[in-house]
Amino acid sequence: MAAAQGRLSDGAGGMDEPKGTEEEARHGESTAPPAFAAAVEALRAARLRPQVEVEATRAPQRLAPYAYALEAAVVDGDDDLADGRLVLLHDPAGHDAWRGTFRLVTLVRAELEPEMAADPLLPDVCWSWLTGALQARGLTYGEASGTVTRAGSHYFGGLSARPPASQIEIRASWTPREGLGGVPDTAAHLASWCDLLAQVAGLPPAAPGDASIVSLPQRRGPQSR
Repeated sequence: MAAAQGRLSDGAGGMDEPKGTEEEARHGESTAPPAFAAAVEALRAARLRPQVEVEATRAPQRLAPYAYALEAAVVDGDDDLADGRLVLLHDPAGHDAWRGTFRLVTLVRAELEPEMAADPLLPDVCWSWLTGALQARGLTYGEASGTVTRAGSHYFGGLSARPPASQIEIRASWTPREGLGGVPDTAAHLASWCDLLAQVAGLPPAAPGDASIVSLPQRRGPQSR
């Protein structure tokens, strides 16, 4: 899986994204609060569309007392169309910036057609994909924040045969509403995040959705794994 690399931010500072095994991802969960354990178990049990490959990875250690991380790629045959990382943070004492005890932090990225990347409305549309994916599943959330970044690459010398490439990157965080027992519906939030990944990748909706949500057209040359 071509997992997203780089740094994420939840509004309180950046974090490294080290790789790790499933065993490392589970480290310390035996002593985790019941609400966090239940939220993580719901993530593991979530059923997702088959084009999205999801696996656990080592979580950051410095943003919250408890954290769990997933990485995902949208796969079409041998091609990765988009990838990303979703991190669940939990602080039983609460966090002033979050206005809650849980926080979801994400990084999503995909290749774009250069002419689409030049569209001045693209950042606003990309942010609407995130909020629209949450709203389409009836999720309540607060304190959403993030950035949308687009970058272009031109190749020279021995790489001059490659066409120009453009990339979109969405970094965001939000506070999920807590339900019974103080546990948010993390499975639904994960499903909405996968909906966002699919939209960024240019896949059609898994089911009829809100017509106001704009889908990204299929890219001309998806990046091979």
